Amino acid sequence: MTKKERYNGVIGWFKENQPVAETELKYDNPFQLLVAVILSAQCTDKRVNIVTPALLKAFPTPEKMAHAAPEEVYEYIKSVSYPNNKAKHLVGMAKMLIEKFGGTVPADINDLQLLPGVGRKTANVMASVVFDQPAMAVDTHVFRVANRIGLTDNSKTPLSTERELTKSIPEKYLSKAHHWLILHGRYVCTARKPKCEVCGISPWCKSK
Repeated sequence: MTKKERYNGVIGWFKENQPVAETELKYDNPFQLLVAVILSAQCTDKRVNIVTPALLKAFPTPEKMAHAAPEEVYEYIKSVSYPNNKAKHLVGMAKMLIEKFGGTVPADINDLQLLPGVGRKTANVMASVVFDQPAMAVDTHVFRVANRIGLTDNSKTPLSTERELTKSIPEKYLSKAHHWLILHGRYVCTARKPKCEVCGISPWCKSK
């Protein structure tokens, strides 16, 4: 099987069987999603969705969060992973939004990465989900699934995975493919015990 045949098979299966693929993080505007994605680093979306309602009720805008102390934010997010660092990042992010971007979440991936707590993955999530740009965010699920099924050739870094996926997946499917791979990794192609017996893309998987 050629690499192109594998990509065509996988994309074709997802298009037919999972036409709707979206983030599982709950949000109403770009600022809320940015907060949620920063909190989701090395933490489950389920846990983030539990803490964000109270957090965003207390600090509903960049202005409100920018004037908070990290210790105040910490009290709302202490059940997520690395709450001390994330509290500092959230306050720093809000301050920079006010000072550098007029209180508006920027759409440019490079601008997004200037914000505290925002790396390339988070910037790509924002670009694809909120601003409908053809971006591929590579988290642990995407990295694992892409390597395991053979979309990438034993890629060693998230950036190399991003480049290969971006090169091989048609631009119009890139944003959705990010969610296809995340959800597949979260519920089917799991890290320890992948559920190969119920996997719809197993015909194209190099590891089966």
